[in-house]
Amino acid sequence: MTQPTTSDELEMLKRHIRDVPDFPQPGVLFRDITPMLADPESFALAVEALARPYSDIDKVVAIESRGFILGAPVALALHAGLVPVRKVGRLPADTLREDYSLEYGVNVVEIHRDAITPDERVLIVDDVLATGGTVRAAANLVQRLGGTVVGVSLLVELSFLGGRTRLQDLDVHTVLVY
Repeated sequence: MTQPTTSDELEMLKRHIRDVPDFPQPGVLFRDITPMLADPESFALAVEALARPYSDIDKVVAIESRGFILGAPVALALHAGLVPVRKVGRLPADTLREDYSLEYGVNVVEIHRDAITPDERVLIVDDVLATGGTVRAAANLVQRLGGTVVGVSLLVELSFLGGRTRLQDLDVHTVLVY
């Protein structure tokens, strides 16, 4: 599979992302990646596009829940470990937690305290950059554990929500921008 640099490849990925209005609440336009995941060619293209800009990564931090689906194959492609960042109360061992806001509320995420060691090189992977709150919280957790956030790789950026402004200190790579 080649890097999705052509407009045809980017259009193929866009065709496999479905818009769902008013989900999870009225006024929100949800970008549903499940049709892309069901198409092996699009899924492989997306994983390669997320991983390609990065090398020498120790851990991939994947954000619950669609970030897990993308983060796992990206971690394998980069020969890196996979670390989940989850909603509060879903990790079984000792955790650090971080509050964040999103376009339709406030939430909390956690990471295991022993998931990242000082000076590990970390790539954060998620499906969508909206307001940037979730990614910012994940980056803060990695940094609190002493890891270095080498980059953030996202399938979709909703640029009209301005999430990138919360991540100005990070290298942010997005495959598709809306």
